[in-house]
Amino acid sequence: MRKDFYPKKTQSRAIRRLVIWYKRNAAVTSLVDTATNASNVASNVAGNVAGNVVSSAGSVVNTATTVVSSASSIARNTLQPLVFDPLKRLQNSDDTTAYEGENNSKRIWIAVDGMGGDHAPGPILEGCLDAISRFPINIKFVGQIDSIREEAKKIGLYESMENEILNNRLELIDSGAAIGMNEEATAVRKRKDASINVAMNLVKENKAQAVYSAGNSGALMASAIFRVGRLKGIERPAIGALFPTRDQSRPVLVLDVGANTDCKPSYLYQFALLGNIYAKDVLQIAKPKIGLLNIGEEDCKGNELSLKTFKLLSNNKTINFVGNCEGRDVLTGEFDVVVCDGFTGNVLLKFLESVGGVLLDILRSELPRGRRGKVGSAFLRSNLLRIKKRLDHAEHGGALLLGVNGICVIGHGSSKSLSVVSALRLAHSAVSHDVMEHLTQLQNLPVSDS
Repeated sequence: MRKDFYPKKTQSRAIRRLVIWYKRNAAVTSLVDTATNASNVASNVAGNVAGNVVSSAGSVVNTATTVVSSASSIARNTLQPLVFDPLKRLQNSDDTTAYEGENNSKRIWIAVDGMGGDHAPGPILEGCLDAISRFPINIKFVGQIDSIREEAKKIGLYESMENEILNNRLELIDSGAAIGMNEEATAVRKRKDASINVAMNLVKENKAQAVYSAGNSGALMASAIFRVGRLKGIERPAIGALFPTRDQSRPVLVLDVGANTDCKPSYLYQFALLGNIYAKDVLQIAKPKIGLLNIGEEDCKGNELSLKTFKLLSNNKTINFVGNCEGRDVLTGEFDVVVCDGFTGNVLLKFLESVGGVLLDILRSELPRGRRGKVGSAFLRSNLLRIKKRLDHAEHGGALLLGVNGICVIGHGSSKSLSVVSALRLAHSAVSHDVMEHLTQLQNLPVSDS
């Protein structure tokens, strides 16, 4: 928005202040300049401004709001936040059109715990139907069939669900209720017909090649251990979560983020080996850089657990261990895999979940009051909300449970359809890249000194 758009005689004091504010704010100036270059947007903006300049200060604010709405689509591209979009990242290497001609024999069967999660079964079913159309996968949807059909009718997915069943790409598997979020993980031993147990049995019986659940993560891990078992050579399974970095196309894998609160050096050593294979196969990184989360870069820093783990990792020349990783370096992109105990990793994960909301609140409080604040908020609101959403770990799909003898993807309890699609894509990627074949090679490792 240039100053020469307005006749000198009609320039009000409010307009002059608004123009000065635009010039001081580089981001907003860039937005408006970009919008001006688009002929269709420029004409609308010029007309709206010319018609309202001579009105009161209140109409000036309304004019500025019109400018904001006209430039909103271009604003999204200009101020695109540099954070990790997992679904976009996971789909970058895929050509979904290549899947259209494949028959069902080439598609991967994935068992889904349809009753697990805060919003199940509706959003879980919606995500599954979407994923079936995107990727070469078939779904065995496990849950209480009557409840599933009733929910499908409520949300308008009944016809789509029935069509996929007729196409043999979706199968409903009857089960009992899910293990509640507040229940103990050991409940999986008593409730044989729980949805996660039925889904896990499908993997055990080779009727499905992977399992996904957004339900009780402890129950999923317990069910996996009891039914498919741990990999030989791996003492404890670990949950690996993807964190965003400065480079949105290259996230960092952090493990463990909650499966093991108390660890021995041998556990962390094995986590590094698991993460190395994950990064190679799923993230397609040829030589992953592995770091050990610590309080300093020097090899003499840290507690006894860190010091012993550092020594074990340094002695293994088959992995690219690059040293200690301080907390401030986790999101820089300097590491591809960061290893820590489950207690520390879970704290780190929960801290990251709060960053988006806190960032939005801080920026909101720092915006100036009055007209300038309203205009600034109008420009930045959609971008800040998107940043918050993309930093929210609930939007990142799922995390692999590494160390068990099967591909298990754990979803966030609040997962909705987009997160389900991302998680199922992750499961498909793990199966198609033979992650389990490579993980089973770890069973010949000697047990490290703890």
